[in-house]
Amino acid sequence: MHREEMLEDSGNRAHTLSFEDAGGGGSLADDKVLVRSQGSTTASDASEGQQIGTAPDRSPEEGPKSRPRKDGNGPPSDMELMKEKFAKLLLGEDMSGAGTGVSSALALSNAITNLAASVFGEQWRLEPMSAERKARWRKEIDWLLSVTDHIVEFVASQQTSEDGKHMEIMITQQRKDLRMNIPALRKLDAMLIEYLDNFKDQKEFWYVSRDADESEKGNAQRTDDKWWLPTVRVPPNGLSEASRKWIQHQKELVNQVLKAAMAINANVLMEMEIPEDYIESLPKNGRSSLGDALYRNITEEDFDAEAFLESADLSTEHKILDLKDRIEASVVIWKRKMHNKDVKSSWVSAVSWGKREQFEDRAETILLILKHRFPGIPQSQLDISKIQYNKDVGYSILESYSRILESLAFTVMSRIEDVLRADSLAQDPAHGKLLDSEQVTGTAKSIVDTAEETEKLNKLESNGSMTLSDFMEWEMDQDTETKEEEEEESETGGGA
Repeated sequence: MHREEMLEDSGNRAHTLSFEDAGGGGSLADDKVLVRSQGSTTASDASEGQQIGTAPDRSPEEGPKSRPRKDGNGPPSDMELMKEKFAKLLLGEDMSGAGTGVSSALALSNAITNLAASVFGEQWRLEPMSAERKARWRKEIDWLLSVTDHIVEFVASQQTSEDGKHMEIMITQQRKDLRMNIPALRKLDAMLIEYLDNFKDQKEFWYVSRDADESEKGNAQRTDDKWWLPTVRVPPNGLSEASRKWIQHQKELVNQVLKAAMAINANVLMEMEIPEDYIESLPKNGRSSLGDALYRNITEEDFDAEAFLESADLSTEHKILDLKDRIEASVVIWKRKMHNKDVKSSWVSAVSWGKREQFEDRAETILLILKHRFPGIPQSQLDISKIQYNKDVGYSILESYSRILESLAFTVMSRIEDVLRADSLAQDPAHGKLLDSEQVTGTAKSIVDTAEETEKLNKLESNGSMTLSDFMEWEMDQDTETKEEEEEESETGGGA
């Protein structure tokens, strides 16, 4: 496969982290894969993900290479495949056994990311996954998530002895964050695959190969930078009203999954420790990190986050990421200064603690809006550092699993928007061109930028009392409520 054709797999949500950078051998300078991660920005549909390094001896779509069965009869069994996969994880991806591999946490993160890249890397159309890919995904993700069953903590438990006496003992159970989030992520996983399955019998839109004649592509030929994707075609008058509403509904469902995966991923990253290497690379004050112009805008008396972003240059993905990196660095600097306010050090400044706390709140508000408005941008330098140096295996699994689900959800969102764009072009070509001009870095624009959604997602990230079910407002709950209302109306009507 040509490198250009693999751009879709990469997802430009991150900078490529090579194993060489992480302590192992090899790099992913040329081979890009889906799902956002710790790594270099690519010119791809990164909207659709962020990426991480894969083993240098194979391309993502090839899947893991395994030796034939020891008895020489046919392909390896599931048990042999699992043994080989976990052997590589235990070796930290250093097959020489010299102990120069990456940490177990990063090895698991890489394994989950690479698995997702090979399974979802070419989801270029709105269509169900093949049965083979589904089976492989469910089998291998179960292997990797099985590690979390053995990450436990001690909790108090009541036990009754044979003579009837009650005593309190300590028992082990799965760590609380894993016990809450792994089932939620599994549900989001199943929902995304189910939403793709919903497009099985859709016949009102179809795809034309990118190599097809211009006449076959019609008015819907691609004008963005995702030239490698097939072109969507719809009937001359566009979709039917019923089909259009149904596709919009599917988009809303996928959007809910995307927001939930984003919230879990952001919460896990927030819990990860900031590496010393990142801290040492920071300037000594927030003004140096932001630059004079940005610093003045954030520290002025009449500050407004939306007005700040309107005045900022967000014309390219690189500029958005640069702004995010600068603001995150300033937040870390201000927090460290507040924590070290009683210690005389080079971090101490003449700015009052109250002012610094106010600046920090403003900066975090901007970061939250940026994350919601541009969900397709690469990971920041801070996030990359946290993932690379994280040693907590539980956090590593939660972060990578939520990240690849976020990437898949964004991919599906983009595919749905391609269909809706083709529909708009069929109805009004001028309107379709307007949609093209409004796109930002080739990704969907501001999917969760309302005040209500921002507040909701912020609560989920920071407030443990709000559950994922509260945030998602699961459709099955809504369906149950609807049925109850219909039954009540029916009973009322019967009594009358």
